[in-house]
Amino acid sequence: MNKTVKLQDLGLKDFKATWDYQETLFKAILDTKIKNRREDAGLETGNHFLFVEHPHVYTLGKSGELSNLLLTEAQLTEKGATFYKINRGGDITYHGPGQIVGYPILDLDNFFTDIHKYLRFLEEMIIGTLAEYNLKAERSPGETGVWLDVGTPFARKICAMGVRASRWVTMHGFALNVNADLGYFDNIIPCGIRGKAVTTLNNELGLDSVDEEEVKTKLLKHFKTLFNAEFV
Repeated sequence: MNKTVKLQDLGLKDFKATWDYQETLFKAILDTKIKNRREDAGLETGNHFLFVEHPHVYTLGKSGELSNLLLTEAQLTEKGATFYKINRGGDITYHGPGQIVGYPILDLDNFFTDIHKYLRFLEEMIIGTLAEYNLKAERSPGETGVWLDVGTPFARKICAMGVRASRWVTMHGFALNVNADLGYFDNIIPCGIRGKAVTTLNNELGLDSVDEEEVKTKLLKHFKTLFNAEFV
């Protein structure tokens, strides 16, 4: 089993271009698995972890409702935002500057074949990272992502998640609000959940901004421990 993960930080990159790149990596892993099955080739499958920051964009998952986007096409253009229906699970979410987006493209045959465990590990990576900033983040029963003050009237979401998997190969991932402009969330019903707030790390810490490279380092540390992985 190959537990090495190729790490790439794509910087600020268009959502569609990044999606296409994910699909290329995803397909390459699947093709290798199919070849192994047909020819008993014994080839190693790769694993990837992409960090990226997107220009303003709204994405709607397979189970989402278009009505959760509260903007017309003209209003999207006015706000300099784009919109895509995509092939991950989950409903609608926003990506934009100040948000750390992570796309693990893994062959779970290299780690463990359990999608539920995979999602819990991604959540735990976020929870452990936020604990280093003295924030108690939690899962919210029946709701995706990572939250603060779960079970109270002040519950607010700090990290959205949505993944796709085929033959134990994953794509898409998580979006952690670090220094994001929360005003863009006013244009959607985030993840289709009404009456719940969204927050950012810098807001929670009372800071103008948080060092995003520092946050990435902490995320990778927790990922490495949880998945027993090595980055290359």
